Amino acid sequence: MTESNKKIMEPVEIISMKLVKGEDLNHHGTLFAGRTTEWFVEAGFIATTMLVSPEKVVCLKLHEMHFTKPIRLGQILKFQAKVIYTGKSSLISYVQILNPEKKKPYVSGFITFINVDGNTKPSPHNVEILPETEEDIELNEIAKGLNGKIKNI
Repeated sequence: MTESNKKIMEPVEIISMKLVKGEDLNHHGTLFAGRTTEWFVEAGFIATTMLVSPEKVVCLKLHEMHFTKPIRLGQILKFQAKVIYTGKSSLISYVQILNPEKKKPYVSGFITFINVDGNTKPSPHNVEILPETEEDIELNEIAKGLNGKIKNI
């Protein structure tokens, strides 16, 4: 794909759900941060693969996971994820974990994924994200700052 064949698009949100079970809990009886991270990265990965082939995506960096309150046994969690910024080979997803009935997230943050070639070297993906909503423009600016901290990808 050449520069003229670049795919330009708005962020596309994906939604997935999880049930918190006993094996997902820590010694406090709340959702274990390790399991939360697994699900968080998975949601970001799925959003990324809506734009590029899953075989070409690797996770580079989890920028943050901001927890606001504990998650308990039996809760249903809604994962909202979207690629909010693209660099040359990088794609930054914004992920939120929510109670399906409420707007305030339990967890939110950003993850950088890299599009790679067959030798796992960064490879251009030819996708450009153009945010349109006020929220997406703000998230894009935050992600742009995160991408600036990573060397030219």
